[in-house]
Amino acid sequence: MRYLPKSPADREEMLADIGVATIDDLFATIPAEYQLKRDLDIPHQHGESEIMDRFRAYSENNATGYASFLGAGVYRHYRPVIIDSLVQRGEFLTSYTPYQPEISQGTLQAMFEFQTMICELTGMEIANASMYDGSTGAAEAVMMAVRVTGRNAAVVARTVHPEYREVLATYAQHQQIPVTEISYAANGRVDLAALDAAITSDTACVLIQSPNFFGTIEDVAAIAEIAHAKGALLIVSIAEAVSLGIVKPPVEADIVSLEAQSYGVAVGFGGPYCGVIACKEKFLRQMPGRLIGEAKDVNGKRGYVLTLSTREQHIRREKATSNICTNQALVALMTTIFLTVYGKQGMKELAEHNLAKAHYAMTTLGAGAKLLFEGAPRFHEFVLDLPQSAEETNTVLLGHKVIGGLPLAKWYPELGPNASLWCATEQTTKVQIDQAANGLKEAR
Repeated sequence: MRYLPKSPADREEMLADIGVATIDDLFATIPAEYQLKRDLDIPHQHGESEIMDRFRAYSENNATGYASFLGAGVYRHYRPVIIDSLVQRGEFLTSYTPYQPEISQGTLQAMFEFQTMICELTGMEIANASMYDGSTGAAEAVMMAVRVTGRNAAVVARTVHPEYREVLATYAQHQQIPVTEISYAANGRVDLAALDAAITSDTACVLIQSPNFFGTIEDVAAIAEIAHAKGALLIVSIAEAVSLGIVKPPVEADIVSLEAQSYGVAVGFGGPYCGVIACKEKFLRQMPGRLIGEAKDVNGKRGYVLTLSTREQHIRREKATSNICTNQALVALMTTIFLTVYGKQGMKELAEHNLAKAHYAMTTLGAGAKLLFEGAPRFHEFVLDLPQSAEETNTVLLGHKVIGGLPLAKWYPELGPNASLWCATEQTTKVQIDQAANGLKEAR
């Protein structure tokens, strides 16, 4: 948004227009004890060159030149430069919600293409035009399943991202939706016997993640069979969208919740990212967010319109499916450009590249550690049980300019203090993996 400076004359004119003489008169209704009578405790203004120097100095504190093996829901992938070139065009980079069909055909078409590609990737029939992120998408999918089934409970796998489960718990506590968590088997997949026992006649849905938080690919077909046999819907959350280039889409699911950050969205301080919900067409009316449709005008010319928006600004509040009041249109556009650049074959090759790097990393780094959850297919993440604590190991690795795996004890204390989650993508080089392996030898 532009900065519009105001001169003293501008301020006097504005005050006179509303009938007060001074700024103090304007704020007179605020009790004196709450009025700030001093300057804000912030640095004074700097020149542009001084600001650039200041931020350049800050950037030196970043881990530039370090190899990173962190993943766990946010993944480093190459971003083609064309993405930023296009999304910064004035037609797209706007502070206003661009839904007016008469002036926003480009944006609406891009969102329509986004929905279409998401459907092709997930094997679903309908996709919305984005949510906040993968965690809110998963929680909204559970709320959606409750509305569809008329039931009021959810079963969630402990292999779903821990922070996704925390977001769901926040949603569920105020909706009075009981959430039952089920554990995992020795191979890191959902414990099917525990799942079967946990589903009751009140269960609206089963929420799993695949590849799950440990990087293991779940047996979606078997889980769907168990859920459907008891009248529950199956929701599959996908945190690593690149996996869809090589992993079979979860077509047995009823709802898919996807985090599309891997498709051209930079890793940056927790967001903004790009959640999306896709589902079978019969659940269309209960889908949160927005859908863009293709239509024709009176002259038969093709056009794009905001077709379905079940938020409370558009329909009666009690009928709204969600209180999410904005979407991630510009971020969704990034993913649309990314998918267009790579194409179907490019996505397959990218996923294969990730798989190969992870296999080499798992073999090399696992030589001096124990690989957990063997015996099940995985994508590009794996869990190592290190010879010493994950925290201590990471401290040693930093000396080798390596950011090691994510310690898991915070969320999975049963795995012990030495377990950590590692990730390798196409951005991870063989040199970096060997560098990390040397660091692990020193840490032992």
